[in-house]
Amino acid sequence: MTQPLLLALDQGTTSSRAAVYDSSGRRLLSRSAPLANRYPADGWVEQDGAAIWRSQLQAMADLERALEPEQRRALAACGIANQRETTLLWRRSGGEPIGPAIVWQDGRTATICADWKRQGLEPLLRERTGLLADPYFSASKIVWQLREHGAAAAAGRGELAFGTVDSWLLWQLSGGRRHASERSNASRTLLMDLESARWDGLLCEALGVPQALLPELLPSAADFGVIAPGLPFAGVPITAMLGDQQAATLGQSCLAVGDAKCTYGTGAFLVINTGREIRRSSQGLLSTYGWPDAEGRATYCLEGSLMNAGTVIQWLRDGLGVIEQADQVNDLAGRAPARSGLMLVPAFTGWGTPHWDPLARGLLIGITRDTDAAQLARASLEGIALAVATLAQLASEALGAPLAELAADGGAAAADLLLQAQADATGLVVRRRGDLESTARGVALLAARRAGVVADLAAWRQVPGEEPVSRFRPQLGAAERERWLGRWQEALRRSLAWHSPPAGPGSASPAPTGSAATTAQP
Repeated sequence: MTQPLLLALDQGTTSSRAAVYDSSGRRLLSRSAPLANRYPADGWVEQDGAAIWRSQLQAMADLERALEPEQRRALAACGIANQRETTLLWRRSGGEPIGPAIVWQDGRTATICADWKRQGLEPLLRERTGLLADPYFSASKIVWQLREHGAAAAAGRGELAFGTVDSWLLWQLSGGRRHASERSNASRTLLMDLESARWDGLLCEALGVPQALLPELLPSAADFGVIAPGLPFAGVPITAMLGDQQAATLGQSCLAVGDAKCTYGTGAFLVINTGREIRRSSQGLLSTYGWPDAEGRATYCLEGSLMNAGTVIQWLRDGLGVIEQADQVNDLAGRAPARSGLMLVPAFTGWGTPHWDPLARGLLIGITRDTDAAQLARASLEGIALAVATLAQLASEALGAPLAELAADGGAAAADLLLQAQADATGLVVRRRGDLESTARGVALLAARRAGVVADLAAWRQVPGEEPVSRFRPQLGAAERERWLGRWQEALRRSLAWHSPPAGPGSASPAPTGSAATTAQP
């Protein structure tokens, strides 16, 4: 008898994936399709909502064609993971977006968030949501779209729907019959009370978000419906949805308090399991919902977020042309000495933890006449590692104990030199599984537990046939590490508050300055 299989949809910032896992956690097949980003102004990042769906649909269709008929029939459940915070508004009547999707990296709402701070709302936001007033999160993106499109009245009448990408995909997969989200994504909107895991009417009123916009809020493992007729994998039940970083943490088996992972995707995200306790940080780390345990009780996390990681490698490839393919960065960087004095601060679209400065911009410092492409590639990888090292230090302070080890995943984690720099900058052992696609694995695991395919979330800690784990150990002494980190902090300080945002409370759309598109994820 064929064992049950799991379908995972992983909708990311630059691509959409669809993968099939067996009941032991082995990835049997996967397919991906690219997704373009648009950059109409400095610090603005947009996507076409219809293109997000087409990209995911293409990946699903390609995967379905690649499966054997018996594999297709063995699919027991589907899980959806997604880029978080990216915000769409669409018409309930026909499902058409009222404008572009505003991507999580986008900083156009800086003036809205500054107004909220001036109104004294940030302490309330921190207390209720574990977050802060920053363009990263969805609420200011909702407000901006309502103002930009003159849609506040329609929203109040219940004619519009808001969703992060999980809700948008569920709407499409259900044929427009289901408008719902789940707690890990909702915890990134500034609109969910973290303790009760419910939409917060007080926050909606304070921030100017009509509650009629909001999706039904369900547990992360729940009965979300089935894939509609006429679509690839029609009839497969959807039993789990998770934000991508929570899914990756679960996929890395970070199941004990203090377990930590860093995903090096478009951005870099350090997530630490804090168990059933909401841990608060005064140093810019975020408190966030993780996933439910077998009894439905919340697992919480602390998170440090950086807006740019894999985008640095894309910039080397697409912007500068110093590499032709993303996987060449490791070899190029290996031609340059470590810690040469050249530093790259990857603040292309602002800075996240700990400064939360949407006006920060990238900085390259230490250039000499001898600076070459290899040194630039090395500084790029080291810049990512140094930024994450700051997050790890803050996490240790918040937990009151050092991190034991750091799990690494995401496309950029394929670069050995990045992970060695990460070990040197943190003083931690960095481990990398053979399969870097932790996000899809994590949501497939949660879907499998909901569907009764596995008994618990530890079931895929060891996956038969997976490549051996690689470990990168620190090779730098404590004194040299401190000097290196000190220089990094000085470079980072110089990158802050560089950009001047457009005037006005919401800022009108600028004249297009040219549209760059990124269609491949390193």
